[in-house]
Amino acid sequence: MSDVEAKARAVRAMFGEIAPRYDLLNRLLSAGVDQRWRRLAVRLALEKDPRRVLDVATGTGDVALLLKRARPAAGVVGGDFTPEMLELARAKAERAGLEVRFVEADALALPFADGSFDAVTVAFGFRNFADYERGLAEFRRVLAPGGRAVILEFPPPPRGLLGRVYRFYFGRVLPRIGGVISGKPEAYRYLPSSVASFPEPERLAEMMRAAGFVDVRYRLLTGGIAALHVGDVP
Repeated sequence: MSDVEAKARAVRAMFGEIAPRYDLLNRLLSAGVDQRWRRLAVRLALEKDPRRVLDVATGTGDVALLLKRARPAAGVVGGDFTPEMLELARAKAERAGLEVRFVEADALALPFADGSFDAVTVAFGFRNFADYERGLAEFRRVLAPGGRAVILEFPPPPRGLLGRVYRFYFGRVLPRIGGVISGKPEAYRYLPSSVASFPEPERLAEMMRAAGFVDVRYRLLTGGIAALHVGDVP
């Protein structure tokens, strides 16, 4: 088994285990600010009035459902490789009365034809990809000319006092709270390590340009705790 396959299998199993408490912990551990970040990502993804939108690593479907609410006429697909997450996403869509198609999909080998979508989004799932360049190549492949990719992610902690507080919270507080509530402390020890090893915002922007995206830009959110990258297809 390759390193890429091993990481993918481990991540899928981990998220499958924490799926039942995933939404609760997201809101609790971010004090709800994650929803504001997601709404901003959705606004940028819909800026060019896409007809077909794919949310990758959709998890329990938060962004996919926000996309559908904001643009009812658009066809929205949520893809994830964790079946337990997709079950929760489908239940949320049914309760909300929103028609979103949720499919099992590996971000490194998306089961869609070239140029299938006008916008692709991913929120807090990109850093879990076993191969960032391959993931970006897949985004580029499934986007039609003029399409847009939007990546919302946690970059490495910012410098200064805020960064020190953030690192303490991420490294000491969050794993304990997440472990107690989810019953899976290893999953919440993984989170700070995955953030610390993620590319700096400018490096991710460079990777997007290398993958063929143009007009690539990013915005740091809440003092640099999160970053929102946008890139278009020529």
